[in-house]
Amino acid sequence: MFNIATFLDSHMMRYPDKIALIHPTSKRSYSYTDLSRMSGSLAVAFNTRGLSPGDRVVLYLDSSPEYLISYFAAWRAGLVVVPTNIVYRKDELAYAIRDSGAKILISSINSRNITGSIKDLCPDLVHILEVGGDGASSWETLTTSYESIRPIPCRSDDVCQIQYTSGTTGRPKGAMLTHGGWLAALQAEGEALDLTSQDVYLGIYPMAHVGISWGLSVLRAGGTYVIMERYHPDEYIRLVRDYKITVLAGMPPVIHALSETPQGTEESFSSVRRIISGGGPMHSPTWKKFFERFHIPVINAYGLSETIVLGCGTVIRPEDYPTADEYNSVGKPVGFAEVKIVDVANPEKELTSPNAGEIALRGPGVAIGYWNQPDETKEVFLDDGWFLTGDIGYIDSKGMLVITDRKKDMIIMSGWKVYPTEVENVLILHPKIADVAIFGCPDEEKGEIPAAAVVLRSSDEPLTLEELHAWSQDHLAGYKIPRRLMVLDQLPRVGGWKLLRRELRDSLCS
Repeated sequence: MFNIATFLDSHMMRYPDKIALIHPTSKRSYSYTDLSRMSGSLAVAFNTRGLSPGDRVVLYLDSSPEYLISYFAAWRAGLVVVPTNIVYRKDELAYAIRDSGAKILISSINSRNITGSIKDLCPDLVHILEVGGDGASSWETLTTSYESIRPIPCRSDDVCQIQYTSGTTGRPKGAMLTHGGWLAALQAEGEALDLTSQDVYLGIYPMAHVGISWGLSVLRAGGTYVIMERYHPDEYIRLVRDYKITVLAGMPPVIHALSETPQGTEESFSSVRRIISGGGPMHSPTWKKFFERFHIPVINAYGLSETIVLGCGTVIRPEDYPTADEYNSVGKPVGFAEVKIVDVANPEKELTSPNAGEIALRGPGVAIGYWNQPDETKEVFLDDGWFLTGDIGYIDSKGMLVITDRKKDMIIMSGWKVYPTEVENVLILHPKIADVAIFGCPDEEKGEIPAAAVVLRSSDEPLTLEELHAWSQDHLAGYKIPRRLMVLDQLPRVGGWKLLRRELRDSLCS
């Protein structure tokens, strides 16, 4: 029996006054003692409001100390965290609350335009705690009013998080992550980065994303986590320099941008020993250019929401570089992960190198299924523990995993996953649109951008990209809104129904 939040208590004893968390925007910092006591007080507050182990807590905040402390508080109390992104609109947030059956929402007074009437849409929601609010139910009051409790003992397969990741049907799926899965993730990422208590990490991944695992891994090692809630190139470079960052969160667009900076920028990165890349394909020329200029190894990682990134995944490390001259590999399994390539049509058939097929992963970091979706669970979580990722790749002669394609039509823009059907389900409601297809177009900076091909109801009523954007922003998070618009007479379909997205990509993305 154990609880993933327990390491905060041991760190409070080992490093009581050490700064664990820094939020440069608000000029706040927190010691390990602060994190343990504040999360412990909030855990007691959950109990006093009638929450029991297994109940769900939805987090709707910007990346912040409050978000991270709320994570730890919920885990400590044996509750299940349901992280949501601050860019969600009301319908998206309400879906996560209703589907998870959450009893409590933690938000901010700055989000009242979204959360003000959310209880009307979510009958099971009992409490809303607000950061920046007043009175006994404010987040600030509840993190300081109670003596801490010991973390609730949990089994390794107890669910501690529901991580929503949109499905190809357009219905978001909640991957059920466990205490044991998180333990595997923190150990594997610590191993991949060779973390020590001397490391200082700059995190740019939204805390609603499983990429928060990298920051938690640094805390698990006793290091310091510097929060950057909004990526901006100049501020990113300044924070690296001012805080002497040793481990840096990155992604392909960020690494591409750094490669284009003026000569001399390298001096600001003299303290950095590793930069992480994930969330999308790293193009070989960008990777090679960055490494040859900055001499900082790119820790190119492969994992998914369902695997807590490296809870069960692969990674390339500095020692792999002599055998990775092509700069196109995501490396080898780390921690307790296993990887194999299976036939797309028959996942029971394993393929040998260098045949390409669907990538399958197995290990303690794999989710135990999708929340309330048994049919979708059976499709990809196999009885023998293997998880079918939906990605296509092969294992080369040196045992390195190379990703070549995606089985699904998912679009990855700057690390954000955009699922076409979800966007199409919204855009088809536009009064001018008779038919719509969403697909990804290559983009040098962002990797891919979502594009829309539409058939209009009437040629007398044209539709502009600006108009589509204005209409979409009330229904979709900003990163899901198409960046390109093409008007067609008809969409390519097989038998009049099966959409040929690849044909759209090939013909319209040039």
